[in-house]
Amino acid sequence: MKWKTTLILLAIVVAVGAYIKFVEPNRPDTAEAQRRAQNVLNFNREKINGIVIWNGDDKIEVRKIDNKWRLESPIKDQADNSLIDNLLMSLESWQKDATIPAKEMAADKNKLSEFGLDKAKLRLGLTGEGAPPAILFGKDAALEGKMYVRFENSNETFLAAQSIKKEIEKKAEEFRDRKLTDLITAKVSRVVLKTPAGEMELEKKDDHWEIMKPLRARGDDQKIGDLIAQVTTARIQQFVADDHGDLHPYGLAEPRGTITLFGQDDKQGQMLQIGGVSEKEKDQVYVRSAARGFVYTLPKKIEETLNTKPNDVRDRHLVRFDTNILDRITLEPAGKGKTVLARKGEEWTIVSRNNPPANSGEALRLIDMLKNEQITKFVEDVASNLPKYGLDKPQLQITLSSFASGNTAETKAGEQPIASIAFGKIDGDNVYARLGDEPFIVAVRRKLLDEIHIDPLQWQDLSIFKFKPEQIHRLSVATNGEQALVRGANNEWTWTKGSEPINQVNLQSLLNTLSNLHAVRWIGPTVAQHDFDKPQIAITFTTSPDDKASHKLTVGAPTGDGMWFGKVDEREGTFVVNNPDFNALRLPLVGQPPPPPSPSASASATASPVSSPAAKR
Repeated sequence: MKWKTTLILLAIVVAVGAYIKFVEPNRPDTAEAQRRAQNVLNFNREKINGIVIWNGDDKIEVRKIDNKWRLESPIKDQADNSLIDNLLMSLESWQKDATIPAKEMAADKNKLSEFGLDKAKLRLGLTGEGAPPAILFGKDAALEGKMYVRFENSNETFLAAQSIKKEIEKKAEEFRDRKLTDLITAKVSRVVLKTPAGEMELEKKDDHWEIMKPLRARGDDQKIGDLIAQVTTARIQQFVADDHGDLHPYGLAEPRGTITLFGQDDKQGQMLQIGGVSEKEKDQVYVRSAARGFVYTLPKKIEETLNTKPNDVRDRHLVRFDTNILDRITLEPAGKGKTVLARKGEEWTIVSRNNPPANSGEALRLIDMLKNEQITKFVEDVASNLPKYGLDKPQLQITLSSFASGNTAETKAGEQPIASIAFGKIDGDNVYARLGDEPFIVAVRRKLLDEIHIDPLQWQDLSIFKFKPEQIHRLSVATNGEQALVRGANNEWTWTKGSEPINQVNLQSLLNTLSNLHAVRWIGPTVAQHDFDKPQIAITFTTSPDDKASHKLTVGAPTGDGMWFGKVDEREGTFVVNNPDFNALRLPLVGQPPPPPSPSASASATASPVSSPAAKR
């Protein structure tokens, strides 16, 4: 018999284990159980797929289809998803304030009638897995804000808040979605706008909008987004009628225009037809949404979409490019050699001058300037007469390129143009321009040309000298005369000729400025007007103990804006020295001799040995 006992015990263990694993975890804890006991309704909101509201003879039915709520009765239309979701959340948290047992209600048969629960006018039913029975709404209780409710299959009655009654005691129209479409602006990939003036088609490609009809051009992402948002965010003002009847009274038999929005992989689109102005509400206009099948009114502002012309949504940026892949900038002025700049890490070099460092700040300024430059006028959409605008032989052409040093699966070795810009004739404050092979001729600010350096000398690095002050060993400064100093073995400076005191503060200031001298900007080639043959200052210095590494700075005439022309022997061209640096470079280096001792101090020094105790002894 022992084996039977063993089997029984094993069965008990298995049963207990299954209970612990499958039943116990799903049982609510004490706090949860108390909360559920206080709820009027207990259900899983995610499993509810329908709501039915009876209000007298009226019936409102809402169903969840493809995770969206739709009105099924008394009209078929989109339901307001947020309103329905909020109602379900309110039902979940709806609690009893008191309970009247069914026995007590049965003991007094008049109570159901007294509480308005025998033939309740307002009822609410939920459908779906685990849905509770329909709830009946009775009269308001003596307590403010409270009312009587019960389930249709039970006489047990609850005292609960009136809030749910207020949420469901609405007309069917109030449950309708007042948004025209579920599409959001970011999900729209194509737009077709038809008006009496013609048809315009817009399409999103690689995160940017393009105009496809009536011309091919870059679109303004922000303006097209705003155009789409006028539809996607529009709120229905009035529900007028279904669209199966006569549409002439609404101006929709032959609408003034249509705008159709397409989502990804949507070939049919969602069309909005715009009709006449409402007779009753002059600030509203009749519209028809083909997807919804109804006539509505929207604010009259929606009419603005019909006035949209291609130039209104064209991208007014001169050029659009990705700075992350930009590696080369080529400047080709007419009749002059071209300048090629290349990115090297975070810095830039001048390829056309054997790769010396370029003014990287100026390169970034040019990139930002080109990227942000706005077209002042769209001149022609067909570039059929380039000589008229000086674009057959442009005065300046800029090419922006990426560069790959070797072949990869994505790119080929060499320079790959991203965009090119040609600048033609000047017309007043504008200059004509053309982007690459685009057929358009546009105008941009004439001042833009003045802000672009076309001489390779102007692209040189602004750092003139990159030394430390202690690296300078010998120094010669020529102003009205010449002063020469040399650093000794103990790092003390002495004159090569003479024995005057040296102003150490001024000397150190000069060394600090000279060793790390920076130009304000490069002017270009050196010319006679820079007056380097009659310099204000000429400084020669060496940076090696054997004096072989020699450098020379010459400062010439004033620039006219409070600064000075400068040049160095090892670099070609003229640059600008700012006034504080100029003043530091010409500080007097001869110091003041120490003042002679005063007579009283001399007498005191003479008398002190006599008056000392040692002298008396």
